[in-house]
Amino acid sequence: MSFLAIKASNFVVSRNIQIRTIYGRCRTGNRDLVGFGINGCANYKDCPHFPYPAVRFKENTKDICALREKEKGDWKQLCCEEKKALYRASFCQTFAEFQYPTGYWKFVFGAVLICTSFGFWAMTFYHYYVTEPLPASLSKESQKAQLRRMLELRVNPIDGISSKWDYDNDRWK
Repeated sequence: MSFLAIKASNFVVSRNIQIRTIYGRCRTGNRDLVGFGINGCANYKDCPHFPYPAVRFKENTKDICALREKEKGDWKQLCCEEKKALYRASFCQTFAEFQYPTGYWKFVFGAVLICTSFGFWAMTFYHYYVTEPLPASLSKESQKAQLRRMLELRVNPIDGISSKWDYDNDRWK
């Protein structure tokens, strides 16, 4: 065997021992380990991307063990209720049940609207009660007066605002 193959086999063995010690029978109970699962751990989750969980949903009881023995024979001898009981022992929900829309988007949309309205009311409160009024120098009349004063003083006549003013006709060039 090559060096890499030996390292890989040692990693797999040590990983299996580590998983067994962390996720042993204390975590899975009396349930059967039937697959690899989503990430290699012994857990159960209904997920369309990983349809086969690592453990069965329910723990083994006498009834379920009897059904599993009966399952090994001819399936025509099982009634519909027994087939459903076997399915529910292995899986919590069907695909149709866990993919059915829950309406959770309505809750999220409502929360977004509430947060938006809170932000609007906070901004309104801040505008009226926290900030001071704008100075008079920011009004339109004041700005026009400041511009007229700059033109009268001929501020920056080479390439500034005064260079664009026609002083003979008293209008913009």
